[in-house]
Amino acid sequence: MSNQARSQLFGDLDVTVELDAPIGAMTWFGIGGKADALVHPHTKDALVTLVARCAQSLVPIRVLGKGANLLVDDDGVDGIVLMMDDPIFRELKFNRNGPVHRLHAMAGADLFKTVNELARQGLSGMEQVAGIPGTIGGGLRMNAGGTYGCIGDNVETVQCCSMSGELLSYDASQLEFSYRSTNIPEGIVLSATFTLQPSQPVAVRARVREIFAAKQAAQPMADKSAGCAFRNPNDREGTRVPAGRLIDEAGLKGLTEGGATVSTQHANFITTNPTATASHVRKLMALVQQRVMDHHGIQLEPEVVTWERTGVASE
Repeated sequence: MSNQARSQLFGDLDVTVELDAPIGAMTWFGIGGKADALVHPHTKDALVTLVARCAQSLVPIRVLGKGANLLVDDDGVDGIVLMMDDPIFRELKFNRNGPVHRLHAMAGADLFKTVNELARQGLSGMEQVAGIPGTIGGGLRMNAGGTYGCIGDNVETVQCCSMSGELLSYDASQLEFSYRSTNIPEGIVLSATFTLQPSQPVAVRARVREIFAAKQAAQPMADKSAGCAFRNPNDREGTRVPAGRLIDEAGLKGLTEGGATVSTQHANFITTNPTATASHVRKLMALVQQRVMDHHGIQLEPEVVTWERTGVASE
């Protein structure tokens, strides 16, 4: 991207820009290349204007949250990467008319911190995402969750910026949340409102600790990984089965490609060491897919999102 193109996109906006930003190191894998431009908007208007300009100029734009479900290609990414880490994009607000029963969370709010704050205040409704890394926006986009429920369970409204820069709002009657997916239209999630239930702080904290402990016991949370590598697929009878079990039954725990390894604790996690590259992870995921297909006749679909260069020139 030329200096002129950068100036036209965000030169007059209230943003902070990092060129050749090492975003791969910011992901939970801790590997991968750089972003040509990492942009931190300081106002909603700046974000919306930048999104609209990128659409008009055909410049690719992506949003980087906590990097918990992301693999950045070794060659990095082009275009604009947005990071909604300004305090205005991390706010949590509660209704103050009568008993508190509603949370309005900005998309950049940290899921860990949000769950802990709700527990502190004795508000129930989001314990199901305890132990899941990421942001509110990223969690909504993939309907983060698992055995205990999903983030979409208590959503009341979602506010978005379309890829053309239009502000849109959706209420619960318009939204569908299913396994690892939602019908929230393409665009950037800005915030969401959740319905909560007043409870005793001790009870909410106990439930959060219970869920977190269960995940800690079953998952390699101390290792570098991006969480589950693959979605749980349906078998031939249409029943959803754990991808980790299929990988384990195919004898793939401990399988290694370069610095990437199929976890011996949970087979649906790929962990990395300091020698790993994004190419190692991609090759290992492809090998796991092929071995599971050979063993079970089931095609695994990646849950990890991979970013790579689009090849679109920006002059």
